[in-house]
Amino acid sequence: MNYAPFLRSLRVLGACAGIALTGCHTLAPSSAVLTTRLVDVAPGWANNSVNTVIFRKNSLVSDGQMQYIAFYDSERYVVLGKRKLGSEQWTMARTPYRGNASDAHNAISIMLDGRGTLHVAWDHHNDALHYAHSIRPGELTLTAPLSMIGSDEASVSYPEFFRLPDGGLLFFYRNGASGKGNLVLNRYDSQQARWTRVADNLISGEGARNAYWQACVDEQGTIHVSWVWRESPDVGSNHDLAYARSRDGGRSWETSRGTPYVLPITAASAEYAARIPQHSELINQTSMSADAAGHPYIATYWRDAGSKIPQFHIVYNVQGAWHTRALNFRQSPFTLEGQGTKAIPISRPQLLLDQQGDQLTGLLLFRDAERGNRVSVAQIADFSSGTYQVRDLTEHGVGAWEPSYDTELWRQRRELHVFLQAVAQVDGEGIAQAPASMVRVLQWAAPSRSTP
Repeated sequence: MNYAPFLRSLRVLGACAGIALTGCHTLAPSSAVLTTRLVDVAPGWANNSVNTVIFRKNSLVSDGQMQYIAFYDSERYVVLGKRKLGSEQWTMARTPYRGNASDAHNAISIMLDGRGTLHVAWDHHNDALHYAHSIRPGELTLTAPLSMIGSDEASVSYPEFFRLPDGGLLFFYRNGASGKGNLVLNRYDSQQARWTRVADNLISGEGARNAYWQACVDEQGTIHVSWVWRESPDVGSNHDLAYARSRDGGRSWETSRGTPYVLPITAASAEYAARIPQHSELINQTSMSADAAGHPYIATYWRDAGSKIPQFHIVYNVQGAWHTRALNFRQSPFTLEGQGTKAIPISRPQLLLDQQGDQLTGLLLFRDAERGNRVSVAQIADFSSGTYQVRDLTEHGVGAWEPSYDTELWRQRRELHVFLQAVAQVDGEGIAQAPASMVRVLQWAAPSRSTP
């Protein structure tokens, strides 16, 4: 599904002339809902946002024929499901594994390797590794819990899988606690069915801070990682936005200009895509993507100096330089301070890119209380001028939901399938007394297109 022609039609011609800092945009009314399809899956745990946090890599994943999903049910069991793409009928399986779903950090991450084996990691927030994979390709039955390497697996947080072009996997996680953790990277060979350690300490907090990262793998297999530093468990201490890439599967790392890093990368040696002070309402763990030429694009939010209102920002590197584009459509201030999972009026954003020739367009998925906590999208028709239009994809609010989507389906077909569930989040890791709510897949197509 190529959104480029539709996005180009959204450009506001002429009105953008001379506007380079904030861009040109229009806001669609909340009632302007685009064509979507909601596919029910099964009820899931909804007392906090653990099923919908943005750092689930992934919540949905497909291989071109089948799609898989994972979430906690009302009794905190890890539940897996699968369906044939195009079908609305799911086959579900409750695994024997439970997680501390009352901590919204303890999300479930899944990914398919090149042989169709499903890999699952769950229940981590400074906990020992919880990892298993399907007993055979296409199965929902999991192995007994497994080790990957056997070292640095006693204090795992934020596990994330990424698939490589050769069918292998990457597995990122933090080793250590907030404010003093290191970034570890493993690699899986799907032919040998074996994990190896790529980096014991890719990004070091030096015992004084830690990196909260987001990553992506581009079409050439280049691994892109960006991160903010945090000096303490207080989210208000987030600052700066740094960057590194690897063009050899994680064995060596360099800056955007190709200057080699000496590992581990530290606050002193890192390349900075944007300098952002502490207490700027800078959020951690968002998303990034890369265009066909391998240029990185990072989506996040913070409050610019002199403003009281946090805005979504795109930070990107083209022609050897970093650029920042603010999407200045928000109107309400808020403050990020304190520990634990916060109740925030906006979600962290997901950024999806689509390229046809030289034309690069984007979709910024998010939720905002200003728009009734609906699932919304900023359709970016031109990054250089900042031309975009904001639309809602749902009629009703989804509580504290954050966006995650089937990255492999988008990569393979440019089809957008989003994990959707209405959930609550009480500030500072509190638990709401909410009944289970329906887990759904939101499938969206531009009006001229259809979704299978």
